[in-house]
Amino acid sequence: MRLTQPARDDRRMNANPVIELKDITKIYRMGETEVHALRGATLTIYEGDLAAIMGPSGSGKSTLMNIIGCLDQPTSGLYKLDGVDVHTLSDNQLAEIRNRKIGFVFQQFNLLPRTTALQNVELPLIYSGGRGVSARSRRERAAAALEAVGLGDRLTHHPNELSGGQQQRVAIARALVNDPAIILADEPTGNLDSKSGVEIMAIFQRLNREKGITVIFVTHDPTIARHTRRVIKIYDGAIVGDDAVTDQIIEDKAGITSNR
Repeated sequence: MRLTQPARDDRRMNANPVIELKDITKIYRMGETEVHALRGATLTIYEGDLAAIMGPSGSGKSTLMNIIGCLDQPTSGLYKLDGVDVHTLSDNQLAEIRNRKIGFVFQQFNLLPRTTALQNVELPLIYSGGRGVSARSRRERAAAALEAVGLGDRLTHHPNELSGGQQQRVAIARALVNDPAIILADEPTGNLDSKSGVEIMAIFQRLNREKGITVIFVTHDPTIARHTRRVIKIYDGAIVGDDAVTDQIIEDKAGITSNR
């Protein structure tokens, strides 16, 4: 069942900015050619936001996501993450942020085919060096993350034993296992049928509502954008709009109900 209703902005009244971009540019040089992927992007994302960065192919939205996710550095401009100037951080510090503060979900599930769902979800805990985390604790945290996305009965299944929607749930659980404050989702329903897409969007909305996780989608799909409360429009590398969603879709599925 889908409910449509106007978005409210009162969540942001007392929220802290977690992402602050000011005059961000990104120029790729290929020989003598310069490609301006971002042109002076300025944007603030607040704690608990549920937002979509929306634009056509080639608009710069993926470049913007890579910079927000500390996967790439801007050519110029200021980026503060939780008040810290990202430009001042070392490669190791950036890797730490990517592993612990930000969870990534992509259109391609990027699961290791010969490992179980549980083992796939454990990977970020292993990559972080397992500081003070025993193998048993890793398994327990991974199992809890899978339970949170409705896959508590699929822990030992391999990717080829799971549907596309279930594989994306494993990818979401993997993004959750380190308790990130922010999730970046790049076209997360792009490879799914409509029913699975609805289920995935319901999970993201629940995580935002119940856990307060800041969720940012990168998409060209207006339907995905309508599942958020805020749409940031980008075109030719420039942010051309930033509006509240006035007809938000709230997925009411499998016990997940509207928070309005």
